[in-house]
Amino acid sequence: MEWLNDDEQATWSAYIRLRQRLDAALAAGLTRDGLSAADYELMVALSAAPGDCLRAKDLAAEVCWEKSRLSKHLARMDARGLVDRQPVAEDARGVLVQLTAAGRSLLERAAPNHVRLVREVFIDCITPAEARAIQALSDKVVVAVEESTQSAIGA
Repeated sequence: MEWLNDDEQATWSAYIRLRQRLDAALAAGLTRDGLSAADYELMVALSAAPGDCLRAKDLAAEVCWEKSRLSKHLARMDARGLVDRQPVAEDARGVLVQLTAAGRSLLERAAPNHVRLVREVFIDCITPAEARAIQALSDKVVVAVEESTQSAIGA
């Protein structure tokens, strides 16, 4: 096995530090609005879907969550009235997840504060050239991860 050299380790450590601090700051901001980062991630995905509704398996794929994690979190969100889960008529194992009116209302109240915080701690800290570089880097890494995942499962 080839270990990371000092420059590679510094790069990886910098990314980990960035991700941890950014995730923590954004989660704290959402908490002030009564949402967890996980709630927000699911609600945004649902709000972007036609009719604020997705099959659970499609929602899981959209946010890269495992079925059990999604199921448990949706149960908590359902209990809070943020989403509604209904069986799919033509598929006994399928579940439709819909953002409720209360869920959409909470998302719409939280979103402006979240966007303000994203601007403050991320967007306004980088130049347009740096933003383009981050986009290109993200696209390149996502492709590598997807190719690695596909080869690992033999697809």
